Amino acid sequence: MPDLPEPMPAATLVLMREASVGPPELLMMERTGHMAFAAGALVFPGGRIDPEDHDAAGRLPGFPDAAARIAAVRETIEETGIAPAIVPEPDPARVRALREGIRRDLPLDRLLEQHGLALELGALTPFARWCPNFRETRRFDTYFYLAAAPAGAPEPSASAQEAVRVFWASAADILREIEAGAAHAIFPTRRNLERLARFGSIDEARADAVRHPVRTIIPWVEERHGRPHVCIPEDAGYPITAEPLETARRS
Repeated sequence: MPDLPEPMPAATLVLMREASVGPPELLMMERTGHMAFAAGALVFPGGRIDPEDHDAAGRLPGFPDAAARIAAVRETIEETGIAPAIVPEPDPARVRALREGIRRDLPLDRLLEQHGLALELGALTPFARWCPNFRETRRFDTYFYLAAAPAGAPEPSASAQEAVRVFWASAADILREIEAGAAHAIFPTRRNLERLARFGSIDEARADAVRHPVRTIIPWVEERHGRPHVCIPEDAGYPITAEPLETARRS
C-alpha cells in the first residue's frame, strides 16, 4: 500500500517471572492517555530502535538483530526501572544510575562499561515480529523478545512521561481485565497475550518460540461469516487468528 507511512523499527520485551503458584507473570505498562500511539493501552515495555542502538550493535557482534535486542533492554530499563539481560546483575543503585543515564540519552553500552557491566544479548529469546499495515498515523515494525526477570529485580516503577502504571500479572489475568472493559490493548498485544496465556512456565514459552521461527506478521482484513475480520496466519503459534474489525483496536 504505497500511501501508508513507512514503518518505524521498534523492539519490545516480554519480561517474565515465575509465580509461586500458577503460570508466570508478565511485566505490563498502561500507557498515558496523551501518547501519540496506543494511548491508554496496556503494552509490553519497548520502543523505537535508535541510531545509537545500531552503533552499539556494531561494537557487539554475534547477533544480526543486536540493535533490536539492545533497544528492548534499554527501553525496559527506562520505562520500568528493571534491568534484564545484564551481567553481573546490577544492584538497585546501579540500575537507577543506568536509568538516569538513559534518560539523558547516553548510549547503553557506554553506561554499562562505566559500571563494569555488560549486555547478555543471548538471554533474550526471539518470540515474534509484527508489522501491521493499518491506516494509522504511525506504523511500527516490532521485534518481540522473551526474557526472564533478574532474580533480585526491584519492584517496577513507571516512567511518568510514558505510563500511569507498571505491574506484574499473568497473561490470563491481563486478558480478563481487558475482557471486563477495565483496560484495553491493541490487536498485536492482545494476540500475543493469548499466545502467552497457554504457557505454564518461562521454559514452555521459550520452547514454543523455538517451534515457531520468527517471521513478520502482517495482518489483513477479509470477510468471514458476513463480517470483516482482521486476520493473521493460522500456523504462527497463535490460538486466536481473527477478530471482527469493529472490535480490533489498531492504535
